[in-house]
Amino acid sequence: MTWLNWRMSFSKIIRDKLKALPDEPGCYLMRDRDGKIVYVGKAASLRKRVQSYFREHTRRTAQPKIRSLINSIADFDIVVLKSEAEAILTEGKLIKEYRPYYNTLWKDDKRFLMIRVDVQHPFPTLQKCRIRKNDGAVYFGPYTSGLAVKVAIEFLERQFGLRRCRPRVPDGDSYKHCSNDIVANCSAPCVGRVSEADYRARVDTACAFLRGERMEVLKALRADMEKASDEQRFEDAAALRDLLLHLQTTVKERAKVRKTPKMKQDEARLGLAELQKQLKLPTEPRVIECFDISNISGTNSVASMVCSVDGVPYPNRYRRFRIKTVEGADDPRSMAEVVHRRYSRLLNEQKPLPGLVMVDGGITQLRAAKAELVALGLDALPIVGLAKRYEELVWDVEHNSGNLVLPRHSAGLTVVTRLRDEAHRFAISYHRDLRRKRIMESRLDEIPGIGASKKEALLKHFGSIARLARAEVEAIAEAPGIGRKTAALIRSELDKKS
Repeated sequence: MTWLNWRMSFSKIIRDKLKALPDEPGCYLMRDRDGKIVYVGKAASLRKRVQSYFREHTRRTAQPKIRSLINSIADFDIVVLKSEAEAILTEGKLIKEYRPYYNTLWKDDKRFLMIRVDVQHPFPTLQKCRIRKNDGAVYFGPYTSGLAVKVAIEFLERQFGLRRCRPRVPDGDSYKHCSNDIVANCSAPCVGRVSEADYRARVDTACAFLRGERMEVLKALRADMEKASDEQRFEDAAALRDLLLHLQTTVKERAKVRKTPKMKQDEARLGLAELQKQLKLPTEPRVIECFDISNISGTNSVASMVCSVDGVPYPNRYRRFRIKTVEGADDPRSMAEVVHRRYSRLLNEQKPLPGLVMVDGGITQLRAAKAELVALGLDALPIVGLAKRYEELVWDVEHNSGNLVLPRHSAGLTVVTRLRDEAHRFAISYHRDLRRKRIMESRLDEIPGIGASKKEALLKHFGSIARLARAEVEAIAEAPGIGRKTAALIRSELDKKS
């Protein structure tokens, strides 16, 4: 088969999707002719990674497993995400949900590593684990880098003299078979060289470091690295540099789940005054509405709108949108649609407009949104974009006067960046809710004997896939066209994948 004939053998759906792939991180889901997901993967660039499967070179040189996968692909979906790290975590979740045939490496139900500290032990140790249990222990993670976890544990054990032996209460017999004390890696509580209280304090300090509270440890390492470099001990400096990078990975990934403190009212009002001055607004923007777009599978998009009042997020005014008129991952057109829908409705209902509109993105998204405001006769409504890379405000589209850079630690920048982050969080949560619903619905598609009509009957009877997932066999059997045997099969399959 020639290269051209081989490429043309793929469906028009695949060829069109290949052309529209974004150069962004995310996950991709390969489907066979029956629509079943047979492979889930991640990519730093969806465009490069997915297109690589459909090249003649891949067909000729790839491993048999890859060639078999390619031959079975009849369609694919993508999930566009904000970072490669998020893609890694999402890939794991999708694989556990779908259990695709070709993801053989994940069939052992592998999870990301965490660090476990059993604080109920008299002399706790740091351990790697993959399952978080309700056992009273303290867990840190999960972490996307297994190497970073290994390096962090080894460093903390050396730094704070934590034991590595397995006995619950180490004693003299344990000490006979241990060399960690000899090489100064352990404080040796087994032979009484450190009291239980002192050892506990060492463990508490290590936990504080993993929570991101003891950054002086990293400062000391950085100073040692710079000293080694100045003394031309480049191998030592490189080793310290690598150690720093791994330790920063464990601390930063832990910090991602920590909540941002709320902004004080006085600081928020100061930020509004600064925005009024810098953006040359007629009044303080007491009400700001911010929009963000989140893509799902490259064929659908959702949008979020969050609102701040007097500089502080006001969740009662948050809104969610499903993009209706845009196909594919087209953020500018999606932004235009949602801005038009929001402000045409406010005009029709004669409700007050915000003092400032903000879109997450650069000049392209801003121009699309501004054009819709102009079409609605809202030329005077102030609007800005917040560019991600340098946290710059993009504004004054008509005169193209350049981006506005607010002082790095200014109250004005804090107001807009926190609102942008809130819009992103709200959009992602909606994105995940819809994806979870799609995943649950796809479970029905993969159950033998459940076709479109029975699926529709089940969803209509229960009202949602979530209610179906909680129903017992007897309740499922009450749905039209579903007998007890089919209900038992549905319950069994859902339990397997839960």
